[in-house]
Amino acid sequence: MPLTTEIARAETAPPAIGLFALNGGETVADPADMRDIARLAEDAGYDSLWMGEHPVMPVPPPPGGWFHPGYVLNDPLITLSHLAALTSTIRLCTGVMLLPLRNPVITAKQVATLDRLSGGRFTLGFGMGYIRAQADAVGVAFRGRADRGREHLEAMRALWYDEPPVAYHGAHVDFSGVESFPRPVQADLPLVAGGHSDKALRLAITHAHGWFAFGLPPAHLEALLMRLRDIARTVERPARLGPLSITVSPPRGGIDKDIVEAYRRLGVDRLVLWAPPNLGARGLADYVRRNAAHISSP
Repeated sequence: MPLTTEIARAETAPPAIGLFALNGGETVADPADMRDIARLAEDAGYDSLWMGEHPVMPVPPPPGGWFHPGYVLNDPLITLSHLAALTSTIRLCTGVMLLPLRNPVITAKQVATLDRLSGGRFTLGFGMGYIRAQADAVGVAFRGRADRGREHLEAMRALWYDEPPVAYHGAHVDFSGVESFPRPVQADLPLVAGGHSDKALRLAITHAHGWFAFGLPPAHLEALLMRLRDIARTVERPARLGPLSITVSPPRGGIDKDIVEAYRRLGVDRLVLWAPPNLGARGLADYVRRNAAHISSP
């Protein structure tokens, strides 16, 4: 069953289709190929491009990690800024950016600039991270990262939308008497919380327009949606956020009509596809064209 209408849309519409990891060297080895695939995805009707973040990787890699240490992963904001100049309609999304690792004042400026340069096409997908070595490398505490990240999010939103002079006072972020321009083009820049923990689900309900679940087949997603419903009964969702949109990256590979239908029945708004590794430019282009068959007309 889909989520209740208080936090999610009706289950009738088929999910939009997005594309994940154009900033990953395992998927796209050459910048020219990345640009070509981005344009191809836009022309084929994909609604969004999603890019993750790992500023450093520990050696040896952690058990169960998605990426090996030699994985080439371009910075998501810089990559999306590059693609913003080469596209015109497709949404540009981080999926996800690691908020506790970034200075919120500088990141707020970068995000607002990207939203303006792209004509209001940016979506900020965020997470808190799961690799201690990354926090150690940038000099922030791994413990308490969820609270730190929440404050970063709140402080950035204050810089985007509060009347100047702007102030924010928290345990991890504290400033007052400042202003920051440009502001985002979008009147309420879309925020998408990633993660499968109870803290991540709660943050999605209380602070985000959407939730991003990664690598989940329909059966596993259904269990988390049940948990999301339970948490939604215990916390308040601000009215300005509207219904909670559900974005899911299925297990890596392709999809078929039965898989799309299974996600649709669960109320998923968007599927973000991650191509198999090492397809090469031609193979990835074929993958993008083939899966465009699942894109529904507006």
